Amino acid sequence: MSENSHESRQWLWLLIGGLALIAIATFVVKSHGWLLALLLGVGGLIVVFASSEMMIKAVDGYARRKQMNSFVAGTMAGLSSNIPELVMLAFVLMATPRIGFIVTVLTLHVGAAAFGLYCGALPRDVEGNAHLPKPLVGLSTDLYAAAAGVFFSLGVIMLLMKAFAVRGSSNPSLNTTDLYVFGAILLIIQVVAVTRLVKRFSGQHQPESVEDVPVNGAAGTRQMSWSAIAAFGIAGLAVSVIGGHAVGEFAGILVHELEQAGYSEMFGAIILSVFSAAGAFIMIGTAHFQKKYNIAMANASGAITQVPFLVLPIAMILLAAFTQTGVIPATDGVDGVIPIDIHTTSAILLGFPSMLVLWKAVQDDGKVNWVETSTMVAIFLLVIYLLVAHG
Repeated sequence: MSENSHESRQWLWLLIGGLALIAIATFVVKSHGWLLALLLGVGGLIVVFASSEMMIKAVDGYARRKQMNSFVAGTMAGLSSNIPELVMLAFVLMATPRIGFIVTVLTLHVGAAAFGLYCGALPRDVEGNAHLPKPLVGLSTDLYAAAAGVFFSLGVIMLLMKAFAVRGSSNPSLNTTDLYVFGAILLIIQVVAVTRLVKRFSGQHQPESVEDVPVNGAAGTRQMSWSAIAAFGIAGLAVSVIGGHAVGEFAGILVHELEQAGYSEMFGAIILSVFSAAGAFIMIGTAHFQKKYNIAMANASGAITQVPFLVLPIAMILLAAFTQTGVIPATDGVDGVIPIDIHTTSAILLGFPSMLVLWKAVQDDGKVNWVETSTMVAIFLLVIYLLVAHG
């Protein structure tokens, strides 16, 4: 977090530009082709980025007042940046429920690939090892292992339901009750993880590096007022609704146009997942170029751990609620929500090897060497290729 972050006006210019593009798409463009999709997609994402910056500024001000260390502050900023993206996801789920679910899961694979690639950019010691922050090694690895277990269990259950035609149907699906239960259980893990992170690493402890000291700012730096923190948070959430709605419309047009052109559903889903993870990529790059490696790693790791334990469970709960309220139709005419087919099942099940490799690479010694880096990147890219080519 830069010392001048509170005075930066980048978010304002992004907001103005994004709203202008959305206005042009809404009131000027009359066609429903690629031009409209491009304007809505780019404009909506820019507005979401701006709203994420506003949420991050609110969390940044809060972290400085509470004197959290850089990794914890970066993790909290990453969590706050999910709020606009979750609003965006809600509109995508309403427009294309099945594709929205697949996109949510694919975001994990995209984030894992980004983590592996970013590990290659970290500073190395003389032995070629990149040292990772203590909170990441001590807590995030537990979440990697938990995510591996979740994806393996859920994927196998979906395979068994399909193989044995559970619930008396040849086209089984996860129903509203399933999604409510899964979502609640996964959210509990996220709550416990954040609670433990704050208790273990935001208090007084021996810092490992200059970035591990509290982010209370330099002497004389004016702290953000509580009213300003609240204003940034509320305004960021409000404008994210506009950007999220635009991206939801973009997703619907994109899926339709790609299907008309003969591309697979997974191809369009991968593109949407890259778009949805772009905000995290920007924060990782910005922090890295400022040499704030702990904050960059917090966002890189958070882009992975927050998908199975925050984004995915909220998406499940939203899908169940939308189905019960009639916003989206049930797949079986009763309470079916997520059809169990090759696309949904493969997206879930292939999350297991990615999380397993990531856990092993980080957990063994708290460092990442070149062999582990190349292995992570190879596995993640292989999974993405298999999903697109054969999913």
